[in-house]
Amino acid sequence: MGMPAGKSRSIFPLIFFLVFLGITALATVVAAADAPPKVDSGDTAWVLTASAMVLLMTPGLAFFYGGLVRRKNILSVLMQCFVIICIVSIQWVYFGYSLSFGPDVRGLIGDLSWFGLKGVGAEPHAAYAATIPHVVFMVFQMMFAVITPALVIGAFAERMKFSALCLFALLWATFVYAPVTHWVWGDGGFLRAGGTLDFAGGIVVHINAGIAALVAALMLGRRLGYPGNVAPPHNLPFAVLGAGLLWFGWFGFNAGSALGAGAVAGGAFLATHLAGSAAGLAWALIEWMHNGRPTVLGIITGSVAGLAAVTPASGFVKPTGAIWIGIGAAALCYYTAVILKSKLGYDDTLDAFGVHGVGGIWGVLATGLFATKAVNPAGADGLFYGGSALLGAQLKGTLVTVAWSLVGTYAILKALDVLMGLRVSEHEERIGLDLTGHRESAYTLLD
Repeated sequence: MGMPAGKSRSIFPLIFFLVFLGITALATVVAAADAPPKVDSGDTAWVLTASAMVLLMTPGLAFFYGGLVRRKNILSVLMQCFVIICIVSIQWVYFGYSLSFGPDVRGLIGDLSWFGLKGVGAEPHAAYAATIPHVVFMVFQMMFAVITPALVIGAFAERMKFSALCLFALLWATFVYAPVTHWVWGDGGFLRAGGTLDFAGGIVVHINAGIAALVAALMLGRRLGYPGNVAPPHNLPFAVLGAGLLWFGWFGFNAGSALGAGAVAGGAFLATHLAGSAAGLAWALIEWMHNGRPTVLGIITGSVAGLAAVTPASGFVKPTGAIWIGIGAAALCYYTAVILKSKLGYDDTLDAFGVHGVGGIWGVLATGLFATKAVNPAGADGLFYGGSALLGAQLKGTLVTVAWSLVGTYAILKALDVLMGLRVSEHEERIGLDLTGHRESAYTLLD
C-alpha cells in the first residue's frame, strides 16, 4: 500500500533540502582541505614580538661578555657581537635560510632554490608554521642564526683578530650552523626524521656553539698571563644587565619556538623561567658550599646555564622537569667551568663551552628523560614517562652535532690561521683590543 499523494508531495521539499545541505557541507569540507593555510594575526604578532626579543639577546650577550672582560677589551666584545648581527643577517637572506630550511637534499642540507628569499613571502609554509607568513618564520630563525656564532666569542675574547672573527662568523654560519639546522629542524632533515627533539635550539644553538667554543679556545691558546695574572671582571653590573637581557630574550627564544600564541608557548615560557631560577639558586648554593660564599658572577652564570639547558626541552616538559633540568645544569656546568677547567688548564675565557656546550648537552639528553606527550602531543615520551626510544634519538643528535661542529670549526679556524692568522700580537693584547683594533676607549677620563 503506497504513501498518499498529498503526503508524498509535502515531504519532497524536506528531502531536497536535506540533500542540498549535505552537498553544501561536503563542498565546504573539500574547499577547506584544498585552501591554503590561513594566517593567524595573534600567532603572527607573537612570533614577530619573539623575533625582536631574540635579537635583543645578542646585545644582551655583548653586555654579559663585555662586563666580564678587562676594561681595555669591552668595546672589542661589543663590536664583535654587533658585526655578527650585520654579517649573519645578510648571509641569512641570500643563502643561509635556503641552506637551513630550503627543499631537502638527501636529508643533509637545503638547496638554494630560496636564494635571496625567492618564493619566501606572505603565504605560510605548512611544514614549518601553518599560521604565520613564511617571511615571519624566516625572520624568527634569522635571530637564532645571529646569536649562535656570537656565543662562541666567549671562548676567545681578548685575543682574536677582528678580521678573522668576521670571516669566521660568515664561514661558520654557512658550513657548520646551516647543516645542523637542517638536520634538526629542516623539512626532511635526517635527525628530525629520526625522532630527535630540539624545541628551541639545544642542539642547533648551544651544543653547536659550545663545541666550537672549545675548539677555538684550544686553537688560539691561553691569554697572556693566564691563569695567574688575569684580572677579574671589570664591570659586574654590566654583566648582570646582560644576563637580565638574556633572560628576558629567552622567553622569545623558547616560547616563541611554539610558533603560535597558545598552550605550548605558555608552558615553554614557564619552563624557561623555572629552569633559570633553579639553576641560579643551585649554582649559588654549590658555590657557597665550595668557596664559603655565593657571588653575583656565580648566580648569573648559573641562571644562564639553566636557560641554555632547558632550551631543547622547554616545549616538552612539565614545570617540575624544568626545575630538575636547571639543577642538573648548575651542577654539571659548575664542575666544568670552575673545577675541570682549572685542572686541565685550557682558557675558555668566558666559559662558553662550560655553560653553553655542557648545558646544551645535558638539556638535550634530559629531554629524553623528562619529555612527555601530556605537555606537547607533537613530542614524545621520555624515559621517565615510559618512552625508551627518545633518549637514543637525543644521544644520536648530540654525538652527530659534537662531531660535526668539532671538525667543521677546526677546519675553518685552521684555514683562517694559514690565510691571515687568528691571534693578535702580544703588543696588541697587552694594550687591549679596544685601542689597537678600533682606536676607541670605553672609559674616558676628563681633567
